[in-house]
Amino acid sequence: EMQQAVHVAKDISGEPKGTLRLTTSVSFGQKCIVPLLADFQLTYPDLTVDLLLTDAIVDLFAERIDVAIRLGLLADSALIAQRLMQTHYAVCASPDYLKQHGQPQKPTDIAHHHCLLFPLEGFRSRWIFKDRHGTMSEVPVQGRTIISNAIALQQCAIAGMGLALLPDWLVNEDLEAGRLLNLFPDDEVTATAFNTAAWMVYPSRTYVPLKVRVLIEFLKAKFLN
Repeated sequence: EMQQAVHVAKDISGEPKGTLRLTTSVSFGQKCIVPLLADFQLTYPDLTVDLLLTDAIVDLFAERIDVAIRLGLLADSALIAQRLMQTHYAVCASPDYLKQHGQPQKPTDIAHHHCLLFPLEGFRSRWIFKDRHGTMSEVPVQGRTIISNAIALQQCAIAGMGLALLPDWLVNEDLEAGRLLNLFPDDEVTATAFNTAAWMVYPSRTYVPLKVRVLIEFLKAKFLN
């Protein structure tokens, strides 16, 4: 109640002030959030942004986090969540890799290719495909390169080191520029679940501070565009 009273007092002025603590994954933060910070702080000059980039699931209450942006499926029902955007994955490879090793014609062909792997459950052992008819299949994957960072996997894929399962928010520009090719554009593919998204998550409160509200509206507007 004391903390809520402090927030209410700060919000009476009508301008967001104080420190806004935000956390998200390293790759999503670098690619999608950091480029927006200059505009956000220009819009709200009295706010200090404390951004924690980590791939660990942070305890929002213990770390006094105002907003977390989390990817995938949410498990913690004690938090309030708003969907920021839908996410999709694609199996990508560089033109150089495909020229040297050939292009897989169907998902099962990737079992015979070098794959760049992410060390999370599912990502490093099998990828799941769903065709236009809704038929699903699991394809085993193998590779000699395992990296715990999506941007690093993206860079390795561009360098021709193998196939990579990467999110659209990371590789859309590479696909448009031809640095990477989407090998199965007619299929959905994932390592966990098909209905994934980026979520804005914040502690369940009876009062949401103004600084949190303006961040949520700012991000929703940016990602809508």
